[in-house]
Amino acid sequence: MDPLFAHDLLQTRRQFFGHSGLRLGGLALASMLGRANAATSANSAISAAAAEAGRIHPALAGFPHFAPKAKRLIYLHMNGAPSQLDLFDYKPKLAEQFDKDLPDSIRNGQRITTMTSGQTRLPIAPTMFKFEQHGKCGMWVSELLPKISEIVDDIALIKTVNTTAINHDPACTFVMTGSEVPGKASLGSWLSYGLGSESNDLPAFVVLTPTWSAKANAQALFTRMWSSGFLSTNHTGVALRAVGDPVLFVQNPPGVDTGDRRTMLDALGQLNELNFQRFADPEIHTRISQYEMAFRMQRSVPELTDLTGEDPATLELYGPEVKKPGTFAASAILARRLAERGVRVVQVLHRGWDQHGSLPSDIRLQCGDVDQATAALVKDLKQRGMLEDTLVVWGGEFGRTVYSQGTLTKSNYGRDHHPRNFCMWMAGGGVKPGLVYGETDEFSYNAVENPVSLYDLNATILHCMGIDHARFTYKFQGLDQRLTGVEPAKVVKDILA
Repeated sequence: MDPLFAHDLLQTRRQFFGHSGLRLGGLALASMLGRANAATSANSAISAAAAEAGRIHPALAGFPHFAPKAKRLIYLHMNGAPSQLDLFDYKPKLAEQFDKDLPDSIRNGQRITTMTSGQTRLPIAPTMFKFEQHGKCGMWVSELLPKISEIVDDIALIKTVNTTAINHDPACTFVMTGSEVPGKASLGSWLSYGLGSESNDLPAFVVLTPTWSAKANAQALFTRMWSSGFLSTNHTGVALRAVGDPVLFVQNPPGVDTGDRRTMLDALGQLNELNFQRFADPEIHTRISQYEMAFRMQRSVPELTDLTGEDPATLELYGPEVKKPGTFAASAILARRLAERGVRVVQVLHRGWDQHGSLPSDIRLQCGDVDQATAALVKDLKQRGMLEDTLVVWGGEFGRTVYSQGTLTKSNYGRDHHPRNFCMWMAGGGVKPGLVYGETDEFSYNAVENPVSLYDLNATILHCMGIDHARFTYKFQGLDQRLTGVEPAKVVKDILA
């Protein structure tokens, strides 16, 4: 087939008119305008371009919608769903209900998973861990989180987050993208698209996937949790590896120096630009920008991951595992270092929280991974003056049931998935500190006061970042897509400072 004919066949209608009719019309219009108007327009364009000249990841025009309280987001996701009953939702009266059946009036016919729907009983399993009140706010926190107990006056705990998903994959997809259906843009990608980044040497959205200590098999992590979906792929989160070089091929191969790499990329960029002029595929420009970002990351990533310049007292704050690459502690301090360097969104996904059995032993290990480092991150940001404009979010994809899955004893139990209420907390930019919001019933089974949907949570996160969720849309498949979907969503103003 004739290559020119093949090229014409590949063109979309929009590309055809863009290459012909619209351009000819543009020439005619330009000739009709006076030279003075043309000069004024040119000067305005030059001024606008100069204002953004230093930004590799510029924000969309008109963003943020209003003055933000938070400039950046650090999202700590506990993948697998931590038990609210054993960490934050204190229910002392449950001790009297040990091994009794969950009342039908509490369950109220709610759908449960096939992992417990076949049980002849749903025996109540009170937590075996002690709770105490902490801080000036008097927040109840489990003995499993002694270090997080020290920062309760800096956080806002939401006890009534709820979701429509009952299994991990759709629930994780929902909590990260606002939809159970794969293919939507993730929260970090939305923020990268709308707000860009202050960093020219690192991506706008970075993902860390640390190791975990629980003995049970962990749920898989899917790239859709940090995918850009229908947005341009340069807004996809860049996952730094937990083991080995953070980025594959971050070092030049033997015999290739920086100058050689620069020459190669320049030539490749010219070839890609020729392809773009022929096919007008926006992904070609994405490819060019990502090659350039990879080149800059060859310098920035080694410096980012080198902790030798950190103050010893800071390293001690994060705990002994901070110097072990791939741990949650190492990821937490990297999150702070990324935020310092202008990265807009850092997402840390810690696996191993899916405790259907042997919960007491496994949750101890999981809390041992994250407790000190999480508290250290908040303290570190605060002492650097960064917490006031950094939003930190901590939570899972749903909660755990009050009844035991499998055999219940005084020293061992498991918990199934529970979507009706679970605990998440937020700290920093725009959030009211030392607050407990919402209340659940005596079985931690239903939200009875101030329920917060994941749509509400995402709307609140966007609000802290200076974005009106209802106005933040992207046209795709004939719809104005939103992170908060088409269901009613509200900003939870009571938790905002």
